[in-house]
Amino acid sequence: MNSRLTSASVMPADVIVPCYQPDAHGVGIVHLGIGAFHRAHQAVYVDDLLARHGGDWRIQGVSIRSTSVRDQLNPQDSRYTLVERSGAGDQLRQIGAIASVLVAPENPQAVINAIAQPSVAIISLTITEKGYCHDPATGTLNAAHPDIVHDFDHPSSPRSAVGILAAGLAVRYAAGTAAPTVLSCDNLPGNGVVLRRVLTQFAELLDPALANWIATEVAFPSTMVDRIVPAVTKNDIAELAARIGVTDCAMVKTEAFSQWVIEDRFASARPRFEDVGVQMVDDVRPFELAKLRTLNGSHSTLAYVGLLLGYEFVHEAIKDQCLGVLIDRLMRAEAGPTLPPADGLDVDNYATALIKRFANPALDHRLIQIAMDGSQKLPQRLLGTITDRLARDASADVALLGVAAWILHATGRYNQVDDPLAERLAAIAAEAADDAAQLVKAMLGIETIFGALDTNTRLVGDITRHVSGLRFEPRAHLAAMMS
Repeated sequence: MNSRLTSASVMPADVIVPCYQPDAHGVGIVHLGIGAFHRAHQAVYVDDLLARHGGDWRIQGVSIRSTSVRDQLNPQDSRYTLVERSGAGDQLRQIGAIASVLVAPENPQAVINAIAQPSVAIISLTITEKGYCHDPATGTLNAAHPDIVHDFDHPSSPRSAVGILAAGLAVRYAAGTAAPTVLSCDNLPGNGVVLRRVLTQFAELLDPALANWIATEVAFPSTMVDRIVPAVTKNDIAELAARIGVTDCAMVKTEAFSQWVIEDRFASARPRFEDVGVQMVDDVRPFELAKLRTLNGSHSTLAYVGLLLGYEFVHEAIKDQCLGVLIDRLMRAEAGPTLPPADGLDVDNYATALIKRFANPALDHRLIQIAMDGSQKLPQRLLGTITDRLARDASADVALLGVAAWILHATGRYNQVDDPLAERLAAIAAEAADDAAQLVKAMLGIETIFGALDTNTRLVGDITRHVSGLRFEPRAHLAAMMS
């Protein structure tokens, strides 16, 4: 049995290792939600920064819920392997940018103290859409969310990322410590705007003076992040161990492509992100909209329809003759025309590149992973495209197909549903039984997802048509859409 990877492990010659001494650099970033995506994306950019410029920019990781990442990383001196996979083979690289991992439920005060450190200039987040405890349709704080209710009653032992941020910032405010930059890296339109809104709304409930300081002094740049990061399997870990001679329980696998766009509005010092490939811009909106509506919207549609067709992986689903054509149509003909122009953004080239990325057989990106938390993702991934297309009296038929496929997925009859609204979705499905019209009307009536779209008779009819077709003759239904 192999020993665990540590900072002392000797790597094979083909593994890229840090060219700097990680322990010689202090912590300047606290990151909430230290899952696989962060370790395959932001942490890699920080690793590049430390190698190029040095500085005290290492990352203090924080797990909001689980102990699993702490148990993976801390015994390994926070080292882990980034495996970039393509048809040409794997590239292996060891990352040293993370200092350690704290688990918030075990020691919330340690997390609060980490955020409050004067040396910390950036607090970043990858907590998924549901982690913001907000109403996805309006972008405002859901004050009735159980975690928010708890955090209001117990501000010194918060459960939510919002409560944790508020507690840490409260200590900084009381001590007169400089305001930091809070950097959301989640797939939300205007993620910085949303985070600023929900955090100030929560702080207003605790201390209006704190809320005012957050609103006026703390910086919340919006960002766009893009990299496909499938879940790691036990087989992945075993294969890597055979190659490098030690077991790396914290490894991540990803594609070669990576993009990070950040609005250049920081409260104080920041690393020279632009020197390691980050795009620093005045306005991130065109980039995030393009990604949300083309990549993410297509990913979700591919996942929900692909699962109904019996596929397991993205690369299998995109090769389906009908589904591949329809996804291409969604990108170019439906989402593309709704996007504002932006320098360096060519929708046709972007769509071509996305199809190629989706078809990467080395990633084994599971559709069920993409299908998670659909109630939180639909508004920004598909509903924006649908709303804009309907306003122009233009077709959004493939986007509507994606919504219909989500509705069927949400019933739980075809695959396991992992969603914050799973119980409510199951109750709707049980009441509707086999009545497609009733099912669609009830699902579209969830205002926190769909707003007032259930009042649009044409939209309701089109989605009902898709639900019926996908339920009984999915392949024939897709073929008919291509005619």
